[in-house]
Amino acid sequence: MRVAVVSMLTTYHLETGATRRTRRVAEQLAARGHEVTILCTQWWDGDIDAFERNGVTYRAVTRVPAAGTFATRLPRALFGLSPDVVHASNHPPSAAATACTAGTFLRTPVLVDWWRDHDDDGEFAYRRVARGADGVFAPSRMIETDVREHGAKDEAVDVVPESIDMSLVRETPADDRADIVYARELDRHANVESFLLALAELRTRGWRAAVIGDGPARSDAESMARDLRIDHRVDFLGECSAEQRVAVCKGAHVFVQTADREPFATNLLRALACGCVGIVEYQAASSAHELVEGCPRGVRVTSPQEIADEIAAASDVAHATVNDDFEDYDHHAVLERYLDAYRAALGEYGLL
Repeated sequence: MRVAVVSMLTTYHLETGATRRTRRVAEQLAARGHEVTILCTQWWDGDIDAFERNGVTYRAVTRVPAAGTFATRLPRALFGLSPDVVHASNHPPSAAATACTAGTFLRTPVLVDWWRDHDDDGEFAYRRVARGADGVFAPSRMIETDVREHGAKDEAVDVVPESIDMSLVRETPADDRADIVYARELDRHANVESFLLALAELRTRGWRAAVIGDGPARSDAESMARDLRIDHRVDFLGECSAEQRVAVCKGAHVFVQTADREPFATNLLRALACGCVGIVEYQAASSAHELVEGCPRGVRVTSPQEIADEIAAASDVAHATVNDDFEDYDHHAVLERYLDAYRAALGEYGLL
């Protein structure tokens, strides 16, 4: 299958949840033998129009990221590829909407992967995409609701979550440096303060904690830990590989999720698969609570005090290092959901 992926920005421009998701899906499709081309802004040096990495061809639509110019030049690039399926990022919506229009002329289904809304994109632009796409992928029910509010038909939206490597979870040895773990990019939405306040409530108990991740809010978090006089018991590990994250989570007993914005809580998913008890502070703009709904080793709370109470209560839960209930989130299983959607869309067009 020839798949054209429309993504003005890539992980080589900017690491975001959306660009990481796009790269992972593209590389997994390529590994399965599909011909994958990402139409993007050039990120490599030189005057060549295309660059291959990890089995995926990156083809430059523009030299610099400019949404208007990118959208204008996109149809020519799509016609040149003649793909079987177009897989487009929802941001910028001008490019996604142009992909939908081009798909009509190409008689090619266009499926939009909708990570989250951006405040500066505008409602009208999103409505064009939501109504024009042949299908929409959303990482969570929260984002699914947003897409439907933009005008997408209920049957057009599939919830396709982020995925993890369950074989890595099973095979990685545990690193028991911490009992309680927090993991996320430390930006303005991290809300690591709730985590630290909860730990401070438990200062008379014996525990060790780890904060995985880096970002502009790290120094404030470290300062807060010192002010709360728990800094000697909280290890700020910075950026860690997937293997390191899995090892720390397998050694830990509790994972705490407090971020106030999360289209999909991948770090929480990984920790739950590693057997951690998941404690999620509910936030209106976070889908994290969806992962612990109906999960025997998960709980939703609303305050740092409740986080502290649930950490204490978790001592009565047996330690585990693998939770097979999350097998459906394995890379292979989730990729099949994308492929099933591609096949269904091709069938609607009479191309199978």
